[in-house]
Amino acid sequence: MDLLKTFALFALTAVAEILGCYLPWRWLKQDGPAWLLAPAAASLAAFVWLLTLHPAAAGRVYAAYGGVYIGVALAWLWAVDGIAPSRADLLGAGLCLLGAAVIVLGGRVR
Repeated sequence: MDLLKTFALFALTAVAEILGCYLPWRWLKQDGPAWLLAPAAASLAAFVWLLTLHPAAAGRVYAAYGGVYIGVALAWLWAVDGIAPSRADLLGAGLCLLGAAVIVLGGRVR
């Protein structure tokens, strides 16, 4: 799986995880409707399934995914919460994405 496809799959996985956690949060913290729990559960199930699509060892997948998750979470902060990431947020996310790339590419070198 090439690097771009891997990171796209990680990004989709992160959206599924964030949505699956955001909907119950909204239900509990913002008096959202209880029906939000059904799509939240489906989103978390999709998140788990998406993680299984990676051919690498699970530990390596989780480690690299963590870096991509941080970038997607900051994009969520901006798009959904309406809060622009700070320079420090962007620098931190960039470092995490670089680390994720090293893990993904380093897993090919033996």
